[in-house]
Amino acid sequence: MRFNKIQVLSALSATGLVPVFYHKDIDVAKNVVKACYEGGIQAFEFTNRGEFAHEVFGELSKFVAKECSGLILGVGSIVDAPTAALYIQLGANFTVGPLFNPEIAKVANRRLVPYTPGCGSVSEVGFAQEMGCDLCKVFPGDVLGPNFVKGLKAPMPWSLLMVTGGVKPEEANLKAWFDAGVTCVGMGSNLFPKEVIEAKEWGKITTLCQNSLDIIKKIR
Repeated sequence: MRFNKIQVLSALSATGLVPVFYHKDIDVAKNVVKACYEGGIQAFEFTNRGEFAHEVFGELSKFVAKECSGLILGVGSIVDAPTAALYIQLGANFTVGPLFNPEIAKVANRRLVPYTPGCGSVSEVGFAQEMGCDLCKVFPGDVLGPNFVKGLKAPMPWSLLMVTGGVKPEEANLKAWFDAGVTCVGMGSNLFPKEVIEAKEWGKITTLCQNSLDIIKKIR
């Protein structure tokens, strides 16, 4: 592990933004990660979405260690323990999923790797916290909304929450989430417009990351 659990959670909390991305082409993935890193991103979630995604991740992990040494690389869309173990072996410093699976928590806890499970109810967040999940993901964010976060934090103010889905690089949107009490947000397609990726305009991604981080600093 290049980063320990405390370093990972501190970086997620400090920046407040985790880009969420997948591409089957390793060169595209490398350029996107580097663009985000140059824009001030400290933690990046590569999602386990396509065939041979783990092979792309393995190459990306080596690239990040060499070219973006301060970047914490994690994996997303993990739904079972064997897949979590595979990615941890390939260098994932944190694991994120759309659902909560206690078996993943066991694998992650054994290696002291943060596991951020997707939770859609107060009870799920509670069960995940019992299993050692410090940071829980409110998912899908566009369905649950900021009021869910606010409502949950009232009786459970110690909760650390990340939201993915329905997050945009706009001040009104980000303000609603952070005012409700999220620790950080995960942002996917809105940081990586399809036409920007196709045109290989990596500088635009750097700018989008910088702007989003500036908004978060301003509204916190």
